[in-house]
Amino acid sequence: MEDSSEPPSEYGDISQITEQILFEKYEIVRLLGCGSFAKVYQARNIQTGQSVAIKSMSKKSIIKERLVSNIKREISIMRQLHHPYIVKLFEVMATKTKIYFVMELVKGGELFAKVAKCRFSEDLSRRYFQQLISTVGYCHSHGVFHRDLKPENLLLDDKGDLKVTDFGLSAATPQLQNNGLLYTLCGTPAYVAPEILAQKGYDGAKIDIWSCGVILFVLSSGYLPFNDQSLMAMYQKIYKGEFRVPKWTSPGLRHLFSRLLDTNPVTRITVDEIIQDPWFRKGYKEINFDEHDINGLTKGVVDHGNYYSSKFLNAFNIISFSSGFDLSGLFEGFDNSVKVESDRFITAETLENITEKLGEVATKGNLTMRKKDLNLMLEGQNGKLLVGIEMCRLTEKLTVVEVRSSEGVWKKKFQPELSTLIYCPKAS
Repeated sequence: MEDSSEPPSEYGDISQITEQILFEKYEIVRLLGCGSFAKVYQARNIQTGQSVAIKSMSKKSIIKERLVSNIKREISIMRQLHHPYIVKLFEVMATKTKIYFVMELVKGGELFAKVAKCRFSEDLSRRYFQQLISTVGYCHSHGVFHRDLKPENLLLDDKGDLKVTDFGLSAATPQLQNNGLLYTLCGTPAYVAPEILAQKGYDGAKIDIWSCGVILFVLSSGYLPFNDQSLMAMYQKIYKGEFRVPKWTSPGLRHLFSRLLDTNPVTRITVDEIIQDPWFRKGYKEINFDEHDINGLTKGVVDHGNYYSSKFLNAFNIISFSSGFDLSGLFEGFDNSVKVESDRFITAETLENITEKLGEVATKGNLTMRKKDLNLMLEGQNGKLLVGIEMCRLTEKLTVVEVRSSEGVWKKKFQPELSTLIYCPKAS
């Protein structure tokens, strides 16, 4: 089925969906939201009348952003998971130019929008935390680690119950190294566990628990436990576990925070231990359900109307960033008309060696390097900022490096030259 005629104007901005009826099955109702490479629409199943959400993604954008493995992984994992608190994926459809995820429509919005207005009571925080831990425990029992848990990825249905979404950064058991650990640097900065920053390999279950701890802190406190205008300063706080519990926090919750946000993953609390915690157990009811009997199980993938099942779980080899984290102050010299790319990595090299190597590559590329404290600016012949770099010594042996660059400059001019020097070879 080709994309063809433009739908009526009453459907609003639906530039990514150029048919009023998709695959003779779904009627587009309205645009719900836009992302960097996807749009989400409300639609109606013509046969059943059921309202659904459809995420439309351009194949060209997916390939350009190197997100093919992410999409395949998300499909595979969402096909495996059938839990009351996980957004259901009904089916995946495709045309020559686009991919469509047909998902459960969750009407209550993001949990983030609710807590942004005011902090929750401990009772309400506990209710959502209980639902979150039920979901996370279920995922872990199926060998799936979310790796990007945050309030923005937690939705609320019309009953006010939690719905976990966005498994694009998740990992599964087949991706584990021989030592049972993962190595990819991923996750949203404020919610990332300290062992990910150290890049020594990490337990996927333990980093999800850390993120759950940050989420619980945000719900009950109304602010992040680890926060700073400087991203590097925030990393240092996370790595050292430096946070202050609000004075209104009950002793039971205060103790639970100490276990959830334990910087040592070995002694950090587990899901089973959380369920036995006295604060957690107040009003707790175990959720009993038959995962094979939940309505609307994922059926497979439809390509031009042809149904087929597929097995994905390719190696995950991407570094992820928080789309909402603003580093514009450091990189205000960028041309706004040019797409800006981000990168982040850990290196065991000294700051001097990194700077020296960057200088060598900059000279080869006819770029001028300017240094201010631990910030480096690489400019072109016209004086325009092409690459901005911020470095922070995390430990005596490890340095975190954040990069922002005009499209293609970093990947084309610097990554090939620096790969053996600063990039860790293991990724999953």
